[in-house]
Amino acid sequence: MISRITGFLAAIAMAATLAVSPAHAQDQKPADAASAATAEATAPAAAPATPAAKPENPYSLGNIVAHGNVVDQVVLAILAIMSMGSWYILVVRLWDTSKLSSEAKEVRASFFKKPSLADGIRGLKEESAFRYIAQTAVEASEHHEGALTENIDHSSWVTMNVDRAVGDVNTKISGGLGFLATVGSTAPFVGLFGTVWGILNALTAIGVAGQASIDKVAGPVGAALIMTAIGLVVAVPAVLGYNWLVNRNKSVMGQVRAFAGDLHGVLMGNRAVAKR
Repeated sequence: MISRITGFLAAIAMAATLAVSPAHAQDQKPADAASAATAEATAPAAAPATPAAKPENPYSLGNIVAHGNVVDQVVLAILAIMSMGSWYILVVRLWDTSKLSSEAKEVRASFFKKPSLADGIRGLKEESAFRYIAQTAVEASEHHEGALTENIDHSSWVTMNVDRAVGDVNTKISGGLGFLATVGSTAPFVGLFGTVWGILNALTAIGVAGQASIDKVAGPVGAALIMTAIGLVVAVPAVLGYNWLVNRNKSVMGQVRAFAGDLHGVLMGNRAVAKR
């Protein structure tokens, strides 16, 4: 009897164990899922992928300057010298013509209102082109002597010296225009020479390699065309600056010649008065 009761209790205990185990397993699964979610949330974010470095262009202008052949570097150096010289002349001559034009306005307003030519000359700046012309004219008028110069009448002698002084002023403000004209006419051809040389080297390399893929043709030819583009960039400002300065010089020199003509008339008038 006791053994039966013991077996019955053991069966009940086993059944209870079986009933509790599935529920405990179900409760454990959500706990495990929650733990996994928490671990994922607290885990540090993965570092973003580093972008790949941009490959260096072997056909860029910087690469040509640094690693190009001797001909390419010489062509670039010539174009650089042309460009720097052109801009220097443009700036300097623009300053000279602007200063001369400003002086012409002051002279027209005050010079011929002075009591005498000596006072007018003293009122001009030391480096002024108008002072140089006035002093030359006065000296020519006062020193018309000598066996040879006496064969030239006084008016012609003064006119010759004044024209010579005006020519000196014109030469000064026109200095460098020949360089601008040369750069404007030759810079495109210098750049074109660099292009032809680069294309020749590219075609030679393709012939040696025995294949003409797009990367072996487009890159070297594109790099060679940079030379022509640089030549045009150098030539266009030189041509525009040349034409602009020529027109400015004509306008300014017209004012200078007008002053010289008025000065000549004043000198001849003073001489006529002195003879009376």
